[in-house]
Amino acid sequence: MSITVRVPAKVNVQLAVGAARPDGFHDLANVFLAVSLYDEVTATPADELRITCSGPDADQVPLDTTNLAARAAIALAARHGISPDVHLHIAKDIPVAGGMAGGSADGAGALLACDALWGTGATRDELLDICAELGSDVPFSLVGGAALGTGRGERLEPLEVGGTFHWVFAVADGGLSTPAVYGEFDRLAAGTDVPVPAASPALLDALRTGDAAALAGALANDLQPAALSLRPSLAATLAAGTEAGALAGLVSGSGPTTAFLVKDEDAARTVAGALLASGTCRTARVATSPAPGATQIRT
Repeated sequence: MSITVRVPAKVNVQLAVGAARPDGFHDLANVFLAVSLYDEVTATPADELRITCSGPDADQVPLDTTNLAARAAIALAARHGISPDVHLHIAKDIPVAGGMAGGSADGAGALLACDALWGTGATRDELLDICAELGSDVPFSLVGGAALGTGRGERLEPLEVGGTFHWVFAVADGGLSTPAVYGEFDRLAAGTDVPVPAASPALLDALRTGDAAALAGALANDLQPAALSLRPSLAATLAAGTEAGALAGLVSGSGPTTAFLVKDEDAARTVAGALLASGTCRTARVATSPAPGATQIRT
């Protein structure tokens, strides 16, 4: 018997970042949208915990207990007094280290798959509690859709979305370390009064009404200057996407993937083609949002 769970990538349509806290984290107002790029995590009984991975950039995915999928299995097993003996295979399609929560998605997917495989019967609240222990983005990977994340992003409030939004994601060569980007944010913000993060009412209204043009005008990412400081070449990618007709573009999360909001499916194909032709990214992916959270698709 094996269990396969499909889990989505995310884009942050707003990422408001507060000053560094004493624990090193930052308070956030993080508006998540799940998008239709997915990893699949398959859990199969085994004599010991083992991680394998296939798909684009699979060689960059750790196969030890630093992988959030492995940590999810260990955490669930510990709570239920069992041994985490499972083979977890990750079929990657979410960009690796790209600011789209691929690692967090794998953690959420593994948690749901192991719960089903082992019959632990964990409640939704228990699963979300484990997700929050694993990382700030993991709870949203479990629930999907749209949500406002506060605290360090792990406290979620579901948001209403009034339509389908179309996106193009430009995948850069190499990754960016999330801690490095936050460190650069702190360096750039040193000596300034960092505002308390808050969700934009205009952005939340645009989501609720499904107004792509209004959402484009409200997109914001406080980590973007830090990502551009560490990877200046991203500015050319952002310019190429907007010049090709995107309504707006921004760095996705901590980067280096850049996200372009477009009018419709035809515009998405046009912008993706222009980005590829520009030579400013490795590949361009088309997707829609919102998308469902972690979902069991096969047994």
